[in-house]
Amino acid sequence: MQLFASFVFLALLQSHLGLTAVVKPSVKDITLDIVNGPAAPDGFTRASVLANGTFPGPVITATKGDTLVVKVNNKLTDNTMRRSTSIDFDGVFIDTSNIYNEGSPFVTTCPFGPGTSYTYTLPLGEQTGTFWYHSQLSLQYADGLRGAMIIYGIDIPSLISFGLGGVSDPEDPLAHLYDVDDESTIWTVADWWHNSSVPLFAQYLGNQIIPVADSGLFNGRGRFNGGPLVDYAPVLVTKGKRYRFRIINMSARSDFMISIDNHTMTVIETDGTPTQPMEANIVDVLAGQRYSVVVAANQPIGNYWISEYAVLGGGNPARNLNLNVTLGRGILRYAGAPIQEPTTPMTLGPADPNPVIEGNLRPPPVDFNLTFVTSMTANASSPSGFNTQWNINNIAYVPPVVPTLVKILDGANSSADFNVTENTFVFPANKVIQVTFPPSTEDELHPFHLHGNNFWLIKANNSDTLNEVNPIRRDVAGAGSGGTVVRFTTDKPGPWFFHCHIFWHFNVGLGSVIAGGLEETRERVRPTEAWENLCPAYNALPEDEK
Repeated sequence: MQLFASFVFLALLQSHLGLTAVVKPSVKDITLDIVNGPAAPDGFTRASVLANGTFPGPVITATKGDTLVVKVNNKLTDNTMRRSTSIDFDGVFIDTSNIYNEGSPFVTTCPFGPGTSYTYTLPLGEQTGTFWYHSQLSLQYADGLRGAMIIYGIDIPSLISFGLGGVSDPEDPLAHLYDVDDESTIWTVADWWHNSSVPLFAQYLGNQIIPVADSGLFNGRGRFNGGPLVDYAPVLVTKGKRYRFRIINMSARSDFMISIDNHTMTVIETDGTPTQPMEANIVDVLAGQRYSVVVAANQPIGNYWISEYAVLGGGNPARNLNLNVTLGRGILRYAGAPIQEPTTPMTLGPADPNPVIEGNLRPPPVDFNLTFVTSMTANASSPSGFNTQWNINNIAYVPPVVPTLVKILDGANSSADFNVTENTFVFPANKVIQVTFPPSTEDELHPFHLHGNNFWLIKANNSDTLNEVNPIRRDVAGAGSGGTVVRFTTDKPGPWFFHCHIFWHFNVGLGSVIAGGLEETRERVRPTEAWENLCPAYNALPEDEK
């Protein structure tokens, strides 16, 4: 009845007020000024790289069918951090004809330097779900350039402005499970360092140990040992309502175990794809992953801890005495509860854990099989000059000077036309590719992310089952000691990055490129002059502006 009434009201608004933009796809202009500025999400002030001066950056919202026109102005001035930039819109499908707007440095584009701008045009098509944007250049997003991006099925922000908050997408098969889904129900979790990524990365290259974060953040706030008592971010709910919380792990390293005291969660989305509902009291979210969970506000009015225990990246607090994994949390606060912290202990999760187990599905038969063996080689010589490397099949990815897409447009046709260190796998268009990550002996869980596409998760790392019947689809999955199998199709011609979303690992070699349908790419891609000017401009920059 509530949904029916909402749509009657919507029809009346359209009829009497001419609000065609409420449901009609449109062009949405967004400006992101990338600036250096102070940030203190855990109370420690440091120089940062920020979108529109905030951490996290502003939330980008859109409606299915919209075209986003995102103008990014590079206003970076601090030469202690990277001054060029390039933006990736994680999980958003990019049509081959528009692949030059995909944002992967040295794969589909070049970064752009300080004092310049670039405009990303992103037709969203039929895609909906939970996404995010971040710098794809080196480790720059660890310095702060990251923000949420949500694509709704209908124009939720416009409806809220007319008093219709919580209206669900009529095409969402799970819309009956929740009452509220708006900007207030977005949860971001992130790791945070007090030093900038440039010296930390140099430290990592020297000792092969990823620097441990100083704190974990929930919705942009957190605490560290001995630091100020920053107010935890509250999430406001009304008793009796059901909320769709969209969880985005914006970490450069950390794996977060999310739980809410005295509440269960029902997973209904993974990385922009609806899933069969799965109830749990812990959701393990790897770097780059997104989940939507439904939570019923059905407990006594009060304050309840939201715990985000950091499993990785907070793994050895002895390496950073600032880190206290119990201090990463938020507060679920019911309307009518006092504005205070919960009086219950800060636990690391429920005493009777019931974690999410990633599901399975049966996609089409396989056309090509790949095996990706990940390994780490310390103190090795390589074209990258790194003292440590992460490899796929004994090859450490090194970004080429000429982006992969440029080479394809210039006539590259096979893997032999790319440098070995580009780790580029070439396939025909419209084929089914299966990638197997055998069980690893390394004590690491790598969240592998496929740009511009998603994949069927045939075997999850934490499951022994090969499920080809009803797999979930997502674009980030963990590969580690349990072994992982994914499948995807090359129905979107072009070069797409496939890499570990632990950016420390990615930046020392744990990356590859899946290049499908090279001839089809050349037929469909018609770059703009602005894109063609990016590489010459970037290559002409002095080193301190790159």
